[in-house]
Amino acid sequence: MMLLTGMVVVTLASFRAPSIKLALLKYSGGGDWYANPTSLVNLALFCNKNLNTNFDPSYETVEVGSANLFNHAFVHMTGHGNVVFSNTEAANLRNYLIAGGFLHIDDNYGMDPFIRPAMKKVFPELEFIELPFNHGIYHQKFDFPGGLPKIHKHDDKAPRGYGLIWEGRLVCFYSFECDLGDGWEDRDVHKDPEEIRLKALKMGSNLIQYVFRT
Repeated sequence: MMLLTGMVVVTLASFRAPSIKLALLKYSGGGDWYANPTSLVNLALFCNKNLNTNFDPSYETVEVGSANLFNHAFVHMTGHGNVVFSNTEAANLRNYLIAGGFLHIDDNYGMDPFIRPAMKKVFPELEFIELPFNHGIYHQKFDFPGGLPKIHKHDDKAPRGYGLIWEGRLVCFYSFECDLGDGWEDRDVHKDPEEIRLKALKMGSNLIQYVFRT
């Protein structure tokens, strides 16, 4: 993965030094972008243990319209409700993704009717497509032959993974009816069985590995 800004060049080989932070996207509209405060901490620690990465567990919060967005190869977005991007923010996010960045959107339940039009503002020419189960994002260190694991019930539908593809590259992955971020949270937050938490963390580490390898 390379961000074409002159600010950072990040690959798997550079995981060990210097330490890298994952990023959480802060957006407007009233949705709770801050919904899972321990999730990225635990994902970073899991990746450090299982992928030999060197993430700083203290993730960074970045605003949609900020230039700091370009300093992060992987940005995570979550929430339960409304999402609003200004024209300037949409343009900044588009430029970030085209330049080599990656956005993981995780519907924490109730986000779907808002995130789709918001991302349409970013990429009016693109549609979310459901990724096939043989896509590489499901087959990194950990194998998920049936696609996304089911972490929380939501509407009791099958989890689905959607992507935005820009010139042949996956720039955004949208996990729906799944709730990976809840599964990454501290054990005592949702009291999920350890088996479920482990599935969520394994799938999350697949996202990280995929992003930094492509």
